[in-house]
Amino acid sequence: MPVIVSDTSPIRALSHLGRIDLLRDLFGTVLVPPAVDEELRNPPTGLALVDVRQMGFISVRAPRDGVRVTELLRTLDPGESEALALALELGISVILIDESAGRAMALRLGLLPVGVLGTLVRAKQRGLIESVGPLIERIQGEIGFFVSQTLRTEILRRAGEL
Repeated sequence: MPVIVSDTSPIRALSHLGRIDLLRDLFGTVLVPPAVDEELRNPPTGLALVDVRQMGFISVRAPRDGVRVTELLRTLDPGESEALALALELGISVILIDESAGRAMALRLGLLPVGVLGTLVRAKQRGLIESVGPLIERIQGEIGFFVSQTLRTEILRRAGEL
């Protein structure tokens, strides 16, 4: 079964929507580094705690390359840095990550970034959800997930909802 590494925001958003199962259904096993686990268990005020250790298809795994993590920490937060380092170490070519700086670094490192919106489009294409638009509205309004109008339009076009 496939394996993917995830940063914090895709898990937080899908958990909020009650659709964390989409990660299992689309990607198989999900690995998160300790910094992501920590961010999910200690959320900012107003966001729910997410305990990935209770989810059978998500495992916490630390990257071994501390030098690479330290290099990435110069421009990225700890969760993004550890997630990118872990994906590179394991030879995993796709990473779940939303923040623009993390996505840009993933591309520079030869990884394909997929965010929560791309995950929702894939889920719709596979018949796992009926509609992407209402879910985007929920994460924007309920947990402050930023989606530009341009990106929203592109995602809805890809989902066949425009």
